[in-house]
Amino acid sequence: MHLNQLIRTSGVVTSTTGVLPQLSVIKYDCNKCNFILGPFYQSQNQEVKPGSCPECQSTGPFEINMEQTIYKNYQRITVQESPGKVPAGRLPRSKDAILLDDLVDTCKPGDEIELTGVYHNNYDGSLNTSNGFPVFATVIQANYITKKDDKLAASSLTDEDIKAIVQLSKDERIGERIFASVAPSIYGHEDIKRAFALAIFSGEPKNPGGKHKVRGDINVLCCGDPGTAKSQFLKYVEKTAPRVVFTTGQGASAVGLTAYVQRNPISKEWTLEAGALVLADKGICLIDEFDKMNDQDRTSIHEAMEQQSISISKAGIVTSLQARCAVLAAANPIGGRYDPSLTFAENDEQLARFVTGSHIKHHPNATEQQADENLNILNTNSSVEPLPQDLLRKYIIYCKEKVHPKLHQMDQDKVAKMYADLRRESMATGSIPITVRHIESMIRMAEAHAKMHLRDYVNEEDARQISITNLSAFYDSDVFKANRFTHDSKRKVIVQNV
Repeated sequence: MHLNQLIRTSGVVTSTTGVLPQLSVIKYDCNKCNFILGPFYQSQNQEVKPGSCPECQSTGPFEINMEQTIYKNYQRITVQESPGKVPAGRLPRSKDAILLDDLVDTCKPGDEIELTGVYHNNYDGSLNTSNGFPVFATVIQANYITKKDDKLAASSLTDEDIKAIVQLSKDERIGERIFASVAPSIYGHEDIKRAFALAIFSGEPKNPGGKHKVRGDINVLCCGDPGTAKSQFLKYVEKTAPRVVFTTGQGASAVGLTAYVQRNPISKEWTLEAGALVLADKGICLIDEFDKMNDQDRTSIHEAMEQQSISISKAGIVTSLQARCAVLAAANPIGGRYDPSLTFAENDEQLARFVTGSHIKHHPNATEQQADENLNILNTNSSVEPLPQDLLRKYIIYCKEKVHPKLHQMDQDKVAKMYADLRRESMATGSIPITVRHIESMIRMAEAHAKMHLRDYVNEEDARQISITNLSAFYDSDVFKANRFTHDSKRKVIVQNV
């Protein structure tokens, strides 16, 4: 139906060939009388050749006149379905496109593009030998390419949506409501929900004067026992955040995550193919089973996480691709299980009630009252009403596009003092070493917190909330539970200082 029609489609560029010359207007020399034949305009799929010389009527031989022949640039790219739009259990479909003249080099692997062009068919001998005659190969002859920036995502919001979002941001407890609406079907884990919410909203990337780049993305490692809903958290983020790529460490190799060089079977030249982190550019890359990866594969993503680029030097290709994405990873601890300092009932009864309540709620015959009774007894945030999921998605898109908080009014002394206190404590107790990276992460989280409230400036409340989140993460991850009580008293002192 679409063959030989002008079509428009979108997808992610997975590979590009080099730029090759293609004959556009060709002129020939007659060997016998040196007459210049032409010009002959070449079509895309067959070569135009002269029959006989109009001057001396000879039928050849003719040679191409190098000086007067015009060539144009030619490049082939492969466009693949966007990661979020592939139906479950299907391979993502891809299609080759031909770029000519000024369209060459307008996109690179990892870019999400919208492609306008003519859907052509051309005769392919290799397909006919394997599939019977006549089978055609199809290709898109590109006419126009536009890069799909996040602007298109924000433009999908209607005026009513924006009005509802601005109205929501005036609620002084909007931060708590957002935290409560992250993965509402998972019981407890307030700190983890808070961390994932901040990572989805992300901080602000900075590049003063185009000289030194500081990333704004927040990376999260969620570490916990089997069966504590780590993968469910990641699946929730996949459904909620814009532009997400999901991989598991079990089957992912270093090149599958970063980028790989592959030889094109037809032209025999090396091409660059984008991996998961490049495809997730300006989005989020989720890695489940992070502990099952090889150490070499794991170190290959360090550059992508900190410098936000992937450098490649293979098969004569030396280049770097952009990977401006946040990495959210889930891992099991080494031999870690279940907190033995609590009684059995404290560990399990509430969780079991919540799970059964959640199942009752989704049963078709359940009354609202029955389900809510069970859940409200347990839900710690029952005082705050969570947001509907579709509104939360729109809120995230709006915040990421329109809100860019500044740091002018942040209380620097408070952050510096807290960093000094934490560093002193870590030196004394020999637990997690606190470094400058932790200050940067706190600033990023404060920006994300300000973004949630649609604020133009990071204020004291943001810094305070983030300090508490950070501290609880450090203290909860401390393995030495024996000196828990001294820790709790110290923690109170530092939090009061904040």
